[in-house]
Formats: sequence, C-alpha cells, structure tokens
Amino acid sequence: MDSKKLALLCRDLADNKKAENIVILDVRKLSSVTDYFVLASGTSQPHLRAIVEEISSQLRDVHDLRPARSEGTKNGTWVVMDYFDVIVHVMHTETRLRYDLEGLWGDAKPVKAIKAKAVKSAKPEGKPAKKRTPKN
Repeated sequence: MDSKKLALLCRDLADNKKAENIVILDVRKLSSVTDYFVLASGTSQPHLRAIVEEISSQLRDVHDLRPARSEGTKNGTWVVMDYFDVIVHVMHTETRLRYDLEGLWGDAKPVKAIKAKAVKSAKPEGKPAKKRTPKN
C-alpha cells in the first residue's frame, strides 16, 4: 500500500472511533524520515485507547501491517505509531494544543479529505417495477 493510501486509511480508522480534528500533513518535502503525519485527538484516556486499538488492530488483522515502533502508552495522553512512511499521533486534546505539531510543521501541506462518490441506486433504470395486486 502506498503511503498516501495508508495515511488516508489511518484517518478513516481514527474516524471510526470518533476521533476529533483528524489532520493528515504531507511532510515529504520537509522530512527524510516519513511521508505523512496523521494527527488525531481524543477526549479521554478510554477514547485514546479505542482510537489506537482501532488503527493498530485493523492494520494488523486486515492489512498485515505492524508499526516499526510505538511510543507512549494507551493510558497516557500521546501515542505515536510509526509505520515508516506514515507516523500516527493520537493525542489528548490538551496535549495536542500544548505541543502544536501543526504549528511546528506549518510548512507541511494538509491532505484534503476525499469526498465519497455518490452511490447509484440498486434499482435498474428503464421500466418501473410492476405493482402487485393481491389476488382475491
């Protein structure tokens, strides 16, 4: 999986657990260490644990991806998961404000959310379905 798809997937997985203020920063031109940062906030320690568990378990179970390393604890206020080309930061809202990674990496371009395409109706076009009348 390419690094942008992985970053987008991490964003979606964090969103599954209602992470707040999810941002992807493209740091390819600024860093030789990674391509993207995914930043997500949680409102409490259980919320942080749920977000981290969703990302790590889905990437492990569905995509056979494991972080090269993780820092922080699920009981802390900041967990970092390093997937080489994508580094995921899950932070308590107050911790995120204090360390201001978006400000530190202010030259990084945010990745815009991709809008889902409209799903076409399952009903085939053409003749309308016949109405059934009950037999008496």
